[in-house]
Amino acid sequence: MRLICKLAALVVLGSAIFYFWPKEKKTFESKPLLKYSFPTLRETVFLPDGIWVDKDKFYFWVWGKKVSGKINIPQGQGPFPVVIMIRGYVDREIYRPGIGTQRAAEVFAQNGYMTLAPDFLGYGESDMPPNNSLEERFLTPVTILQLIASLKNLHQINPDKIYLWAHSNGGQIALSVLEISGRNFPAVLWAPVSKPFPYSILYYTDEYEDYGKALRKVLAAFDVQYDADEFSVHKFYNWIQAPIQIHQGMADELVPLKWSQELEQNLKKAGKEVKLYVYENADHNLQTGWNLAVERSLNWFSRH
Repeated sequence: MRLICKLAALVVLGSAIFYFWPKEKKTFESKPLLKYSFPTLRETVFLPDGIWVDKDKFYFWVWGKKVSGKINIPQGQGPFPVVIMIRGYVDREIYRPGIGTQRAAEVFAQNGYMTLAPDFLGYGESDMPPNNSLEERFLTPVTILQLIASLKNLHQINPDKIYLWAHSNGGQIALSVLEISGRNFPAVLWAPVSKPFPYSILYYTDEYEDYGKALRKVLAAFDVQYDADEFSVHKFYNWIQAPIQIHQGMADELVPLKWSQELEQNLKKAGKEVKLYVYENADHNLQTGWNLAVERSLNWFSRH
């Protein structure tokens, strides 16, 4: 009788394992992009991986793929505080390493900060991204999170002093990183794209040859399987633990002033430390206000 009971118990236990384990596995197989949702990435452990420097370039591994980038090393022995420079969108046809970041990076390096500006997959000497436009997009915050984790393996870096500087769509990536990591990386955002996903990309589809028709089909299929809010910065402001400084030009034709004003208001409502600076005649690249914006950025890093 005892033997029968034990066998019955093993059958029940085996059935339970069979029921629950394949169910979890099946979820990720049927919904492969779910691993990029903010709640999932928040539970993901990013371990230090390979990272190396060759002259003015650096390279590191992101989930088995090589990513290249531009590095600026200050004078001296270090260890140096580091500013991770996150650029905005650039067409591959005109891309070159350091575009959109190098000018500010040089000033930061002159003031004692090592700067790292990753190219991202598909750019520079990086490996190609997956053949899925949404997955390529979702991999950008993963790239920064993995870079931060791997800084411990980079000589001359002070891993306890990490800052973020981001421009345009890079602002969306920086906000994602701050939310997912929940760590205190003081950040400076220049003209950040801060609207919810997927509106944050649909807004710019008038520049496409098909005015976004193909993209809308991709997003429609995405909405059938996923909750877009789980991939959007606007839902997770409470996770941010870092102070944020925002710079916005009033003459910016790509990012409306209202977006940055709303971002400041939303962060304040969430109880976060945030400061917005507005430049009356400055464009998307903060021309006419650039020098002042860099000075304020340096002061923000120094203060924190």
